[in-house]
Amino acid sequence: MFSWAESPARVIAIAALYAASLMACMESTERGAAAITNPEYSDALAEFGREATAEELLAWDIDVRPDFNGLPDGAGDAYTGEEIWLDKCASCHGDFGDSNEIFSPLALGNITEADIESGRVAALMNRSAVRTTLMKVATVSTLWDYINRAMPWNAPKSLSADEVYSLVAYLLSLGYIIEPDFELNQDSIHEAQARMPNRDGMTTEHGLWSVSGTPDVQGSRCVSNCDVDTTVSSFIPEYAMNAHGNLKDQMRDYSPYPGLQTAAVDDAAEPEVVPVNPTDLLAANGCLACHQMDKSLVGPAFNAIREKYQGQADAVAYLSEKIRAGGSGVWGSMPMPPMAQVDAAALATIATWLAE
Repeated sequence: MFSWAESPARVIAIAALYAASLMACMESTERGAAAITNPEYSDALAEFGREATAEELLAWDIDVRPDFNGLPDGAGDAYTGEEIWLDKCASCHGDFGDSNEIFSPLALGNITEADIESGRVAALMNRSAVRTTLMKVATVSTLWDYINRAMPWNAPKSLSADEVYSLVAYLLSLGYIIEPDFELNQDSIHEAQARMPNRDGMTTEHGLWSVSGTPDVQGSRCVSNCDVDTTVSSFIPEYAMNAHGNLKDQMRDYSPYPGLQTAAVDDAAEPEVVPVNPTDLLAANGCLACHQMDKSLVGPAFNAIREKYQGQADAVAYLSEKIRAGGSGVWGSMPMPPMAQVDAAALATIATWLAE
């Protein structure tokens, strides 16, 4: 979270960078078009590239729309889905999709039969109610498409169509949207959609849904010396500033929008001295997406790892293998995906630094 009052200069800088990149691309495209039409290059370009095959296009064309256009053939039920869930999903989401340890809960609680009848979840109007995915999502296609694209965490796109149908059926059964023996397939999914608790909770009356609609935002082509009039219309009240911990500590360090500092700052505290080279390697290899130096994020803090393995004889070899192959169970139920992209030199440097 951040204050808009502090961000106009950053937004303008990002817009300027984007505009400069766009101009460079346009100039490059114009030069390329001129080269292609030049007879001197026509022979050399005649065999350059080829059209994508139908199979190649099919591998990319995997999106499933709200009207279920793009949904592949397949079938599954909650009984089959439960077995897959316990094997591949429960470590992060809990056996019944209700875990709040790592991610927000997916299912269970705050959905009533009246919600299923009306298509709107009444508990969403209660600010103190825990919000689950099944309370908020409006279309079954959203569940199907996301699971198919991104799950499980350490092996995205590894599920078959039947497995995805089964997992979606298991989730829907947890919300009492379908019965456990209901076979979910490309035909019966319409029946499940008709019982989605918040199916009428999504509006399409905005410009982002249709080009013919009224835009939600107003923009301009200004990229330098812009007249920016920013007014903060709402803000966290003082008494609630740090109710859920320091917001700045809950944001990734490399985010373009750092979180608002809501906790008192200890001016006397000495800043932590971190070796530059290992930190650069952590950032370059994507480690900071899940770990931070002095606090847990998705994975444990680096300082906690260093404290645990400091001075152990086999720590470098052990940590190198853990980073390379991934794993789970040492720091909790959240699995770490294999980091095969880290080259041998970087791997050795990071592991040695962690073991020091």
